[in-house]
Amino acid sequence: MKKILVVAAHPDDEVLGCGGTVARLVKEGFEAYTLILGEGITSRDDSRDIEKRKYEIENLKKKVYESANIIGVKDIYLYNFPDNRFDRVDLLDIVKTIEKVKSMIQPDILFTHFEKDINIDHRITYNAVSVATRPVREETVKELYSFKILSSTDWSFGSVFEPDVFFDITDTLEVKLRAIEKYKSELRDFPHPRSLKGVMIDAEYWGMCSGLGYAEAFKSIRILR
Repeated sequence: MKKILVVAAHPDDEVLGCGGTVARLVKEGFEAYTLILGEGITSRDDSRDIEKRKYEIENLKKKVYESANIIGVKDIYLYNFPDNRFDRVDLLDIVKTIEKVKSMIQPDILFTHFEKDINIDHRITYNAVSVATRPVREETVKELYSFKILSSTDWSFGSVFEPDVFFDITDTLEVKLRAIEKYKSELRDFPHPRSLKGVMIDAEYWGMCSGLGYAEAFKSIRILR
């Protein structure tokens, strides 16, 4: 049985980036796992105060599990790297975290962030994944993809996301929408991209670009055959 690992910086990135694709692959018999590196809350304050935001952090973690249950994710790994402050953490610490989880799962396919997102945590996550999945002989990851995040990838003007892989999510778009609805605190009203309508439009746009109904788009980083 093939295994998928999604490595995301924050809660909700895993659904926005590839929720429909993961739901589809789970239906096709894949095992899916999610690693979320950051707590996703404390950047909203002037200084990081875990205790002040403890309830919100725990509630957000509950939403990760509720959302994953809808998609069909088998297991979740949650860490508390500081939100929008990954650049204050030694890259090696993030790499080691990814390597630890990856060694337990032995995934065949890995999805993560686009290298030129406006969000610093997304960029560092991409860099850390690149290090953690170096193509040595014992590496299990044979397909490595980056995804876009609404209101992050599309706001990084001058750094174009040019996908070359498209997954048809016509049959799982509704699953993705139900999963992202769990993150009510992270959603915004349209025309903000990170809205339910924004997610719909994005899937419709990539479906139109690729000749599919509704689609998620990815940039392939490395594929071994």
